[in-house]
Amino acid sequence: MDASEVDDQQPGSRYLNREMSWLDFNARVLALSETPGTPLLERTKFLAIFSQNLDEFFQVRVAGLKDQVAAGVRSRTPDGATADEQLELITERAGALMQRADEIFLGPVCAELAGAGIRFSTWAQLDDDDREWLGGEFAERIFPVLTPLAVDPGHPFPYISSLSLNLGVIVRDPVTEEKRFARVKVPPLLPRFIVMPDGERFVPVEQVIAQHLEKLFPGMEVTDHVAFRVTRNADLTVEEEEADDLLEAIELELRRRRFGKAVRLEVEDSISTESLELIREELDLDQSAVFAHAAPIALDGLWSVYAMNRDELKYEDFQPVTQRRLQPDEDDAQQSIFNVISDGDVLLHHPYDSFASSVEEFIRQAAVDPAVLTIKLTLYRTSGDSPIVASLIKAAEGGKQVVALVELKARFDEQNNIEWARRLERAGVHVVYGLVGLKTHTKTCLVVREEGQGVARYCHVGTGNYNSKTARLYEDFGLLTRDPAMGSDLTQLFNYLTGYARDVEYEKLLVAPHTLRPRLVELIRNERAHGAGGHVVMKMNSLVDPDMIDELYAASADGVQVDLIVRGISCIRPQVEGLSENIRVRSIVGRYLEHSRVYRFANGGGPGVPSHYIGSADLMPRNLDRRVEAVVPIEDPALQGRIDGVLDVLIADSALAWEQTDATWSKLPVDEGALEAHVMLEELAAKRAEVEMR
Repeated sequence: MDASEVDDQQPGSRYLNREMSWLDFNARVLALSETPGTPLLERTKFLAIFSQNLDEFFQVRVAGLKDQVAAGVRSRTPDGATADEQLELITERAGALMQRADEIFLGPVCAELAGAGIRFSTWAQLDDDDREWLGGEFAERIFPVLTPLAVDPGHPFPYISSLSLNLGVIVRDPVTEEKRFARVKVPPLLPRFIVMPDGERFVPVEQVIAQHLEKLFPGMEVTDHVAFRVTRNADLTVEEEEADDLLEAIELELRRRRFGKAVRLEVEDSISTESLELIREELDLDQSAVFAHAAPIALDGLWSVYAMNRDELKYEDFQPVTQRRLQPDEDDAQQSIFNVISDGDVLLHHPYDSFASSVEEFIRQAAVDPAVLTIKLTLYRTSGDSPIVASLIKAAEGGKQVVALVELKARFDEQNNIEWARRLERAGVHVVYGLVGLKTHTKTCLVVREEGQGVARYCHVGTGNYNSKTARLYEDFGLLTRDPAMGSDLTQLFNYLTGYARDVEYEKLLVAPHTLRPRLVELIRNERAHGAGGHVVMKMNSLVDPDMIDELYAASADGVQVDLIVRGISCIRPQVEGLSENIRVRSIVGRYLEHSRVYRFANGGGPGVPSHYIGSADLMPRNLDRRVEAVVPIEDPALQGRIDGVLDVLIADSALAWEQTDATWSKLPVDEGALEAHVMLEELAAKRAEVEMR
């Protein structure tokens, strides 16, 4: 039976809407902020993450839909919705989520923080001494950096930068009795909340400014003021075929991004009709783009509260471990990581396994090893103080051939990557910006080392970025290997990325947009041949691609058990009679961001012989068709067992897991003794550091 013949339902009834599914994911993040078992400051962190997520969603996804409407695009998504219809659904759902976030912050979070000695105070709740102290703070630290901008016939409505916090002020001239509007931007260098001298109370900075507006408009009567924030289109569009210098083209687009069209207006719910209509009309937004807040606007400011030195209100600190094989020897001397890899593949699972003592150490040793000739690496996102970039620079300065493929189009990291590219080039690194029309999303590193009569190629292929900071927060897999076939495949891949090539063949590596999609389809169909003996387990960030979803529907119809662990977007409809009875979908949302992509097929290596793959690709059209992705097989049975153990823990989790039935997500009830995947995996990592697993 072909995948498209699973049922006779209309295409729109076979898939869920991508945007609404993403909002469902962010609702799961928001739920962590009201989960009693979540440490108190972690709950404020999840409110901040929820807010940041929603900002990016409006900057990119909502902005894109508005562009489609403006261009008259009437095409429908796989679920059958037009851009107009999606915007209507998003407005209702996103508005409800923002309202819920406000309620959570103002209700249980503020109440419990107060019980822990952390109080959010409004100006009205302060006494005279508090207000006098804040008056001094305003005069010394705030007033000097404020710039009021008037709106009148000689001063047009000022440009409001995206995501900046502002005060809209209406003043009346007591002489002419004319009313004028002015805007006061809250500079980002100011703290979001002013901390009172007792170190326990926080006051929103905009309220402090609002109470001293007469100093900004001397001789005028302030008749109204309101805090507001604008979200603008931040999607990056570069016509690469017409760009002689991609780096310069990206820089130009970044400057243009500052002036993107407004897509959302957030205001205090106490805003007057007069102020609202003036701001809305000047920004050319209709009423559906306006969202009113009862809580302080921009809860991402809660990161400053999370940064408080109150460890007892946060998750217990976990120190990533160093696997036994990578630990120093008996004399406390650092082992040669090349000898370790030569003895057998090394599977890494971050953040449980230390990124510093594995991936960073691999590249550090390569940079200083006189036998190493070449280092090639892809950089999609990296941290500001990246030890890996430092190692690449040191290697280049030491005379090694170093190639860094820097993806300039990594969303919201474009400027950072431009700066890294220039710094690497100055050090003598060969910097390449990838392929026209394709984002390079692979997480790959190739080290060529002279050994004996020839050279050996050492490889790292992972699911996460070469980023030291996120490696402590994101869950990811990685493989270190000396497999000659893998070395040959990575050599081919880097030559494809840096040179000219067509019809590149790979022995083991699955590469998008070439071999990945057809091979995954082949593996799924192979499981269908085994009927009820087939089993597919897939772990990913997002499942969107309709053709891959159809393949999974067909597998379910043939009796194959399909277990999907999807952190974010899930456009499949599981547990639907006649369509997907054998498909189970769950999402793990908790302390660590589940980021790895794992694909397991029970009979992929032959009847009863499983095959396992890890890599950078989700099952989305962009990953399968419009990005360069790399997925690597895990062939060592012991390492396959480790992956199975992780998947088993995630499927058994009953503390963090949500399950999807058709379009509905439900949180599993948390019973006493519930298994929490992240805690269990921390414990397994600690044991792994003590006992040799191979």
